[in-house]
Amino acid sequence: MMEDPFKSVRDQIRSELDMSASINNSELMARIEEMVWRRRELMELTAAEKRRLVRRVFDSFRGLDVLQPLVDNPRITEIMINSHQDIFIEQDGEVKKLPLQFESQSRLEDIIQSIVGTVNRVVNESTPIVDARLKDGSRVNIVLPPIALKGPTMTIRKFPESPMTMDDLVGRGALTEEAAEQLRILVKGKYNIFIGGGTGSGKTTFLNALSQYIPPDERVITIEDSAELKIVTVPNLVSLETRNANTEGRGEIAIRDLIRSSLRMRPNRIVVGEVRGSEALDMLQAMNTGHDGSLSTGHANSTQDMISRLETMVLSGADLPISVVRQQISSAIDIFVHLSRLRDRSRRVTEISEVIGMEGGEVLLNPLYRFRETGESGGRVIGSLEPCGNPLQSADKLHMAGITTWPLQKMMEVTP
Repeated sequence: MMEDPFKSVRDQIRSELDMSASINNSELMARIEEMVWRRRELMELTAAEKRRLVRRVFDSFRGLDVLQPLVDNPRITEIMINSHQDIFIEQDGEVKKLPLQFESQSRLEDIIQSIVGTVNRVVNESTPIVDARLKDGSRVNIVLPPIALKGPTMTIRKFPESPMTMDDLVGRGALTEEAAEQLRILVKGKYNIFIGGGTGSGKTTFLNALSQYIPPDERVITIEDSAELKIVTVPNLVSLETRNANTEGRGEIAIRDLIRSSLRMRPNRIVVGEVRGSEALDMLQAMNTGHDGSLSTGHANSTQDMISRLETMVLSGADLPISVVRQQISSAIDIFVHLSRLRDRSRRVTEISEVIGMEGGEVLLNPLYRFRETGESGGRVIGSLEPCGNPLQSADKLHMAGITTWPLQKMMEVTP
C-alpha cells in the first residue's frame, strides 16, 4: 500500500473530526469509507486496495497501526519491531522481514504508550524495559532508548485464541499419546512438575495444556509477570500479575511477593508462569509446604542445566549452602519436563525425568522418557519420545490419590 494516499486520508479525517469527541468505531469506519470511495485521486485503486486503505486508516486511529493486520493474522506467531523502520515476523516457523514501517519513531512510541497504558504499566527513559500484554493475551516486551540503540524495540509473542490441548500437541508430534497419558496421571496425582526449555520452545503453551489436567474442583492460583495463561477448566481460579514500580520507584510487586501472598489464599495448587530469579526459593518452599501439584517453567538448555539454573536463582536471593539448595530442589520438584525446538523448527518434548533424591551431593534424576531421533525426511526431523524402561520410583502420591494403573504398566512395575 502506498504511503501517500494513507497519509492524505488520515490527515483529512484527523482535521475534520475531533477524535476526542464521542465517535464509535462504526461511525469512524463509515466516515473513512465514504472519504476513500469518493476521492478522485483514489479512483485508480482497485476495490481490494481501497478496502486495505480503509482498514489501514482505521487501525491508525483505533488499532495498532501497521501492526494490527499482523496481530489479526493467526498464522503469525511472533512480531519483532527492531525500530520504526525494521519489522520482522515469524510465520509457520520462518522468520522474515516485512516491507512495512511506521511513519515515524514518534508514532511507534505512541503505540507503545497505548499498549502499556491499557495494563497500567509505565515505560520511559528512566524505566526503559517493561513487559505487558495485548487485549488478546499476547505477550509484549518493550525496550526503549537509550538501552535500545536503534530506537524503540518491541517483541510480541502471540498465542492461539483457544489454548492448545494435550491432544493437539500429540497430534502435532510434540509427544506421544502414552507420555501424555502418564503426565495426566502425574498431574492428577499432585506431582510437582517443572517445565524447562529454551526460548520459543513452547513452555507456556505446554503449561497451559498440562493445566487442563487439573481436577475442576480444586482452587488454583496463577502467578505471572504478564498474564498469559488461559486455564479454562478450573472454575475456582485466581490470576495474579506483578506490578512495576511507579515513577517514584515505589509500589513494585514482584513474583516472590505474590507467591508469599498466595499461600494465604488457600490454594490447592500454585502455578508460577516462569521463574527467573530469587523467587525460585519461594516457589520451592511453597512446593515443600503442602502445595502439591504445583507447576512452573524456566529457561534452560537441558534438565541438568535447569537444575543448575534453579540453584543459581535461589542463591541470588539467599545466602544458603549449595547442599541445602539442592536438597530443597530434590524434595520440592517431582518431575522435570524438558522441551526443545529442533532444527526443523518443530517443538518437541525431549525428556521427562523423575527426581529421586540426592547422591554424592547432586540432585539425582530417573529418566522416564527421552526423545530419540531416527532420521530426517523432507527437512523434518523424524523421531519420537520413547520410554527409557525405568520404573517410577516414588509412587506415594499415586497411592494417596487412589491411582493404581499406569500407561507403562506392561513395561515396568511402579515401585511402591
